[in-house]
Amino acid sequence: MAVCLQVLGLFLGVVSWCLQSSCTSSQTWKVRSQAETVTTSSWQFEGLWMSCAATAMGSVQCSRFKTVLGLPGHLQACRALMIMSLIIGLASIIISVLGLKCTKIGRTSEKVKEQIALSGGIMFILSGVFTLTAVSWYAARVINDFHDPFHGGLKFELGTGLYLGWASSSLAILGGSLLCCSCKRSPSTPPARQFSYYSNTGGGQSIYKAAPASESSSSKAYV
Repeated sequence: MAVCLQVLGLFLGVVSWCLQSSCTSSQTWKVRSQAETVTTSSWQFEGLWMSCAATAMGSVQCSRFKTVLGLPGHLQACRALMIMSLIIGLASIIISVLGLKCTKIGRTSEKVKEQIALSGGIMFILSGVFTLTAVSWYAARVINDFHDPFHGGLKFELGTGLYLGWASSSLAILGGSLLCCSCKRSPSTPPARQFSYYSNTGGGQSIYKAAPASESSSSKAYV
């Protein structure tokens, strides 16, 4: 059962990392709203790295953001969060593979492999939290600007890149949780104390004495 949980958790983690990569490189984090436009012959959309414009003829023109210091603070923070998420996610994949019970590396004990798998699961969860923070923060800013009556610029709506981020973060957290659950052990109960029975025929008294812990239940002496 633990092996199945580990394999499933690793699979979800790999899928989440692929989605995180697509989300980071996506240019559709926000799309220009068509609610206030008369014609829909052109579209505008932006991502973390560039803004693009498309026409009904199929032509797309993209331009990278030419400055870093001039970008909004939340955009720079989202960039950093997504990059850290990808790095941690890649490291967690490697660590989780090393911690699988079905893999054998040298003379690594089962306890050490469980600790390695647990570390990989925690890193998957951390990667998912970083992605979730980035896309949720970006989405909150888009929604606030859309409903702000004093916002003089273009109004944008949520793009598909954000939904990719939410999906990838959910899979990363779920995969990491499965890896952590596969390493969870039930608390070991102390062995029940065993008693030997001794009878004193002279005084008519019966004495119960605790037997050593090393003795089995079959070693009870009856006198």
